[in-house]
Amino acid sequence: MKVTRKQLDSAVVEEILSPEQAERLLDFLKEQPASGPRFDFTHVLYYMGGLIAIGAMTLFMNLGWESFGGWGIFFISVAYAGAALQLAGTFHKKGYAVPAGICAAFVVALAPLAIYGLQQGMGWWPDDSTYRQYHRYIKWHWLYLELGTLAVGAVIAFIYRYPFLQMPIAVTLWYMSMDIAAMLAGGRPDFELRALVSIYFGLAMALFAFWVDIRSAKSGDYAFWLYLFGVMAFWGGLTSQHSDSELGKFIYFTVNLLLIGIGVVVVRRIFVIFGALGCSIYLGHLANEVFENSWLFPFALTAIGLAIIYLGLLWQRNEERITRKVRSFLPPAFRELLAERRA
Repeated sequence: MKVTRKQLDSAVVEEILSPEQAERLLDFLKEQPASGPRFDFTHVLYYMGGLIAIGAMTLFMNLGWESFGGWGIFFISVAYAGAALQLAGTFHKKGYAVPAGICAAFVVALAPLAIYGLQQGMGWWPDDSTYRQYHRYIKWHWLYLELGTLAVGAVIAFIYRYPFLQMPIAVTLWYMSMDIAAMLAGGRPDFELRALVSIYFGLAMALFAFWVDIRSAKSGDYAFWLYLFGVMAFWGGLTSQHSDSELGKFIYFTVNLLLIGIGVVVVRRIFVIFGALGCSIYLGHLANEVFENSWLFPFALTAIGLAIIYLGLLWQRNEERITRKVRSFLPPAFRELLAERRA
């Protein structure tokens, strides 16, 4: 929780703290290193620098690196990882959690490049594809890189338990779902298979994120990146499904409404954002195709919008009572999670 000067002044007015105690507490807090993510210029620089470094060794890797050969790529990757681990350890000891987590995540992001170099050096690489294509194309043999990355991620996450470490792990799991689909299809999977795999994988990752959320509610937000890529995969696969049935499209709409409801319950905006996008897509379908020539549709939609606003007013008036009643039926661990998130 961020403590501001205004809050301390209010504590002085309420005679909870003396003016001298408030000043000393404020000075003490200013001297503490930032331990969690915040939206300020320092943290923007942290994440911008970290993402540029990670991007340089992943998304923006060019073909020039192929000139180093497999063993060259492997040893350069190991050297980079060693330096990043050293930095992570230094930041960790000094209490700078955000840069420590970014450096640790950089080590995990280097793992597929190192494994690629090792396979090239040993002559185990199965075709003429290059590492640059790892982030662009779906191939079954990327699975070796992904499994190795997950192993490295598990070890690093055990040593440095920072939430940002879940980002490269979540991305790797997402990639793996696509490559498993390619392996099952015996080559490059068709669009329908990829969408179907994406739905089931996204659902599994979201459920796993929920489990992580409950387990880590009091220690940090370790589930954010898992939720993000899980919902993206699920919603993307669901939206990619094609149906000529209006019933199917209405079911799509209801699933997106359910996503919004889940987002409210577990206090996760990512569900609400994608659920709202899905609802907008369905309403756009109604406006452009089903009721294309109906002059009543805009009026009906306006009435629905106003009704939803009224439901919001009713909810605001009765939120505490309804929330208390609903929570009484939930497992204790889930109640603690909701209390922690809402706090």
